[in-house]
Amino acid sequence: MKNKLFLIAICLFAGISTYAQNRGHEIGFQADNDSFLGQGSDRYYTNGFFLYYRHAADVKRLKPNMANAVFGLELGQKIYNAQSGQLPSADFVDRPVAGYLYLGLSGNVLYKNETTVKLSAKIGMVGPAAGGYLIQKFIHNTFGFYELNTWQYQVRNAAQVNVNLEVNKLLARASWVDVTAAGYINAGTGFNAAGFGPMVRLGNFNQLFNSVSTQSTVSKNTSNNLLHNQELFFYYKPQINGILYDATVQGNIFKDHPEPGTQEIVGDINHFVFSNQLGVAFTTSRFVFDIGAVVNTREVKQQVKSTHQWGLITVLYRFN
Repeated sequence: MKNKLFLIAICLFAGISTYAQNRGHEIGFQADNDSFLGQGSDRYYTNGFFLYYRHAADVKRLKPNMANAVFGLELGQKIYNAQSGQLPSADFVDRPVAGYLYLGLSGNVLYKNETTVKLSAKIGMVGPAAGGYLIQKFIHNTFGFYELNTWQYQVRNAAQVNVNLEVNKLLARASWVDVTAAGYINAGTGFNAAGFGPMVRLGNFNQLFNSVSTQSTVSKNTSNNLLHNQELFFYYKPQINGILYDATVQGNIFKDHPEPGTQEIVGDINHFVFSNQLGVAFTTSRFVFDIGAVVNTREVKQQVKSTHQWGLITVLYRFN
């Protein structure tokens, strides 16, 4: 009798583990804010909020060299201030004020050799139509923060159509650490840039075809033998970014006009920005969490502060 109960328990555990690997859908959000780091700076990239829906393709229908494929829908907004959201005059605007609102679609193909290729397309707006002022005003009024006085200097409305290509490739792995090469290219009417750098993970992580690191924690009908039932790892991702054009700084790419109050700095971007991202990610059978921090060097040459940093929190829920 004891042996039978033991076998039943093993079968149930195996079923739960397999079930956890076959959550085909995922919804959730990511919140970015510089106040998450306890500094209350409210400057430069000050707030971002993103809603996600992802679903996995049936692995049985993929090519033999593919381990997973994930398709996503994303709605996001980013808000950019100058050195503060309250300034006495335009003379203190060291970075153009802007909002960016977009809707995006993505396809993420993940191979058994742990190479991943993700292609995204986004349509949206920068300028007043992006609603940056309305959202920041709502936040400040709700929590009793100071009255805003910079949005009269924001960039003008400009429609955005942008595409993004992201590639990851595993370089080396030991039992508790691995190193991945990560790179991206942005192209379109608002954001033209490329970046490259390593990603180091320490802890209990899974292969790149089914991991928080590559936004691929959903899967359907997979028989992939994962390294762990749940992930819990620290990560560090330094990156060098080459920036050709940024609509949140330079406005409409098709029009040569200064933004109000920022004539001196529009177009004067730093073409090379170094970023550091570090954090911790973990999953349960249902939930995905990522908590991290990002530190960037100056994006605009006139920025008063030499670096800027913000925190990020991602929470996702997986289901069948």
